[in-house]
Amino acid sequence: MDISQSVICRILELCDERQLSINALSHASGITQSTLSDIVNGSTRNTGIITINKICQGLGISVRSFFDSELFDQLEDDI
Repeated sequence: MDISQSVICRILELCDERQLSINALSHASGITQSTLSDIVNGSTRNTGIITINKICQGLGISVRSFFDSELFDQLEDDI
């Protein structure tokens, strides 16, 4: 799994834990629904740290907590 796929899985995992839809996360994070949908659908492959920080704020977690997942332990090269 590459980092883009790991970010998608982590966002969906955290939304599921909190019973949040992508639309609800969009409102909570201040990110447009289309941008967030592009991220989770894989259309956007390089999600920036500022966007991830906004997602974390919407989820009520730190960036450190976002990346504290086994999903990020063994990433394939993104080349």
